[in-house]
Amino acid sequence: MTKQERLYAVKEIISTALIASQHDLLRELRRKGVQVTQATLSRDLRELGIARTTVSGEARYVLQPQSEVQILRPLVGAEVLSIDANESLIVIHTLPGCANTVAEYLDMQKNPDIIGTVAGDNTLMVIPRSQKRTRDVMNFLKHKLIEGRDE
Repeated sequence: MTKQERLYAVKEIISTALIASQHDLLRELRRKGVQVTQATLSRDLRELGIARTTVSGEARYVLQPQSEVQILRPLVGAEVLSIDANESLIVIHTLPGCANTVAEYLDMQKNPDIIGTVAGDNTLMVIPRSQKRTRDVMNFLKHKLIEGRDE
C-alpha cells in the first residue's frame, strides 16, 4: 500500500466513523488491511491536519477543513466578479465554471448566518438565515471574497 492510499484510508475512516483514539484508528485501519505503526500514524495525522477534539462531551478525531480553506482562499477571491443582494438573497457572479468552487469555500466557513448556497456555472446564490442577517452576511462575503484577497 502506498502512502497516499494509507492517507486516503485514514481520511475516510475519520470522516465516516467516531474515532476516539489512535488505538481505535489503528484497529479500523487493520480491518481495511492497512498495516501501520503508531509512530507513522501520528505523522500521518499531523500531515493531514487531523486533530483530536471534544464533540458533545466525547473526544474524537476530526478533519480540519481549515487547511482546505487556506488552499482555496486565494483562488476564490480571483474568481469573484460581483456580489449583489436584495432584502433576503445574495447573488455572487463568478468567472465561468467557478461558482461551485466559491460555494464550497463559503460552505467550509460554516457561518451560522448562512443557511446554504446554490451554485450554477457562473452564478451562486447565498441564502442568509434571516432577512435581518442579510447585511451581516454581505459584509462577511465582501471581507472573505474581496477585501481579504491579500490576507
